[in-house]
This record gives sequence, C-alpha cells and structure tokens, in this order.
Amino acid sequence: MALAAVGVAVGSGANFTANVATVNNTFSSGTLTLAGPTAAILGADNMKPGNTRTGLADIENSGSVAGKISVTPKDPTGSLALLGELNLVIQDCGAFAGTTAPSCDLGDPAVYTGPVYDTSPATIELGEYQPAEKHRYKFTVSMPSTSDNTFQGLSGTLTFGWNAVTDPNTP
Repeated sequence: MALAAVGVAVGSGANFTANVATVNNTFSSGTLTLAGPTAAILGADNMKPGNTRTGLADIENSGSVAGKISVTPKDPTGSLALLGELNLVIQDCGAFAGTTAPSCDLGDPAVYTGPVYDTSPATIELGEYQPAEKHRYKFTVSMPSTSDNTFQGLSGTLTFGWNAVTDPNTP
C-alpha cells in the first residue's frame, strides 16, 4: 500500500506558474531629410581673367536619424571647356550654434578644390550630420588670370546635388 501512495504523489504534477505580458511595444522608422538651397548658390556672370565670385549654402539634416552628407556637381550644360577652366573652392565654415550661423573665414577647411566641373565629377564627402545639425559652406569660383581668348563669351551651368545616406553601423 505504501508503494501505491508514492506513485500517486509523483504523478500529480503540481507546479506554480506565472506570466507577464508587455503590451504596446512600438516600432517606427526614422527619417533622413535634407534642407538646403534650391536656387543658385552663386552667380558668376561676365567673369574675366582674375575675377572671383562667392556664394553660401546652408545644409541641414532635418530628419530624425544621422546621415552621411555629400555634394556632387552634376548635369552640366553649355561650355564644358569653361566649366573645366574655372576653379572652385568649397569651404566648410562650420556648424550653426542654434540659429546663429558660423562666420566664414580664410582658415576654414576646404572640402574641395578643383575645376567647377570635369568629365568625371567627384562626389565630395562632407561627413556625418546628426539630426538637426546644420552647416554653412562657402563656394568660391575664380577664373585663372592665365585664361586666354578661347574662353571669351562662353557660358555654362550645373547643379550641385546634395545627398544623404544612413550608415548601418551608426545607431
């Protein structure tokens, strides 16, 4: 009889259990959005050898995630010879402090120095911007003092394409 009682106690399977549910788990994707100039950054009309023109561009990551920012000269029209003759310097004047723009000084780092356009345009990497980070860039175009008569009366235009891409290695 003692043997039968042990078998009943082992087989009863009495266990304590507990559960908890975590509700309202939310998932969303971030945004990567650029805000910047949509009109011409600079006008360089009627240039002659030795002339220089400047313009400013303010670019902001207005999204909610960090992104790597770049600019590419693209879609040239008109005289490629003139666009290749003109020199372009793009300087990073720095980040805005709230709504205060940075000053653009001679010592600001150049992120690009070269022709306004060549047949294999470079994508100019500007670094990673955090959400709401905004930079000012100074564009300086000059016609070399050695430019000769072959550049008289020419004109050309192009677009500066600003791009942003997320980095999968950045949280």
